[in-house]
Amino acid sequence: MKTYVEFRTSAFPPYEDEEDQINPGRYGKRLAEFLASGLKEKGFETLDLVPEDWGWMIPIRNEEFDLWIGCGNYEEYPDEGFLCFIEPHTPTIRRRLFWKIETESKVKALQQGIDQVLDGNASIRDKKWWSHDEFNNQATD
Repeated sequence: MKTYVEFRTSAFPPYEDEEDQINPGRYGKRLAEFLASGLKEKGFETLDLVPEDWGWMIPIRNEEFDLWIGCGNYEEYPDEGFLCFIEPHTPTIRRRLFWKIETESKVKALQQGIDQVLDGNASIRDKKWWSHDEFNNQATD
C-alpha cells in the first residue's frame, strides 16, 4: 500500500510560534489544517490536530482501529519539502493473539482522499507516493 507521500510547495510556511509546540526546525501545521479541511469535504471526519515531536498528527474517526495521518516538513527538500504518512501502513493489524483486522480498504480510501486534496492545490509539485518499505529502504537502494 502506498502510505507515504512526499512533495514540494511553498504554500505551507511555519507559524511563528510553531516551534513552541513541536521540536525546533519542525513544522507542518498549515499543511495539517489544509489536509484536515480538504478531507472533511471528502467525507472523512478529522479530529483535533495533535502536535508531535516530528510534526502534526491528524486523527481520523474510525471505530475499528486507530487511523491517522502524520505530516511535517521534510529534510530531503529543505526549502519547500513535506512528507505525510498514513498509519496503519499495513493491510492488517493484530488485536489480541489470533484476531486480525483488515485495514487496507480504509487506508486506500484515505490515501485516495489525500491524493485528491493535494492535487487540488496547484502549487504542490514533485509529488511521489511510496509504500512504507519503499520509503524506509530508499537509502539502501
